Amino acid sequence: MKPTRRPVNPCFSSGPCAKRPGWSPAALEGALIGRSHRSGIGLARLIEVIDRSRAILGIPADWRVGIVAGSDTGAIEIAMWSLLGARGVDMLAWENFGEGWVTDVEQLKLADIRVMHVPYGQLPNLARADFSRDVVFPWNGTTSGVRVPNGDWIAADRRGLTICDATSAVFAMRLPWDKLDVATWSWQKSLGGEGAHGMLALSPRAVERLESYRPPWPLPKLFRLTTKGKLIEGVFRGETINTPSMLCVEDALDSLKWAESVGGLDGLVERSERNLAILLRWVESCSWAAPLPEDPATISCTSPQFKITEPWFTLLGPEQRFQTVRAMTRRLELEGAAYDIASHRASPPGLRIWTGPTVEAADVEALLPWLDWAWDEQRRTARAA
Repeated sequence: MKPTRRPVNPCFSSGPCAKRPGWSPAALEGALIGRSHRSGIGLARLIEVIDRSRAILGIPADWRVGIVAGSDTGAIEIAMWSLLGARGVDMLAWENFGEGWVTDVEQLKLADIRVMHVPYGQLPNLARADFSRDVVFPWNGTTSGVRVPNGDWIAADRRGLTICDATSAVFAMRLPWDKLDVATWSWQKSLGGEGAHGMLALSPRAVERLESYRPPWPLPKLFRLTTKGKLIEGVFRGETINTPSMLCVEDALDSLKWAESVGGLDGLVERSERNLAILLRWVESCSWAAPLPEDPATISCTSPQFKITEPWFTLLGPEQRFQTVRAMTRRLELEGAAYDIASHRASPPGLRIWTGPTVEAADVEALLPWLDWAWDEQRRTARAA
């Protein structure tokens, strides 16, 4: 039977993600509309975003943290274009975004690129990563639901840099800052902020590379982090390279203050892991779905993905499977039970349910009967056809 209780917030999209509980446009009433981001008060707001982010995430004091344009994509592109080429690079790719970074690095025409690529649901053999080289990888594969379980595989005495796309990991997973040299993320993932703005965090080793190495290719203004061989410190003191939206800045501050109110990083991680645990209990007894990740230790606590295992579904062609999942998720949207939970177009057809810290556990619980109902309805439709 059709369930009667719906999630209070049916937003389970993996980006933009659900706003924090209780959010309303009233949270933006203090935004500096019409004021320059370079005014004293505007600059103070940007610095506050940086300082609160650093404190919640436990980023070391000697790291630089800045706000950049273009969301996480802009941040990781700035890092790769500015830092790569001084030595060989290992690219780790196990989903859509990691594969995209491989394509971008290949376009830089570096002399020594090694790609470690595996299918969705798997992790590359992390032991093969060579830390005499630079290593580029996502901490959490947003479109596969596969995360690295920890940082133990990263060499402490590395000579190369580790460049980590951490956009769907920060504020929901603990990152070992001593094992990273660059981390990038966006506002619209784990804390449910607005899009278009990214964050770039650099270790002292990354800054040393910036000041001692000049890439052979031209760098557009938006990507430049140095001038005359020295770091542009202003980028990491709130002086953004281009004009930020002060509405988005106000929203980011609201989400950071909420994060502090629920216990900071410990509370955020606990909320995400609890949401994942609810889904994993459901899927244990589910007859038609299973986690896409092959190793349970690698299942993401923010973007878990589930494959559909019913034999008749697996025998369909790729486009038929894709359309079947889309039909199922449209049922959920029309019922107001779940929005945007179909897997990414590039990944195996299935479900991707955002379980980051802004999602309430009660809403995940309320979603589960709707998943079974929607699949049962889709099965009946397919059999009738």
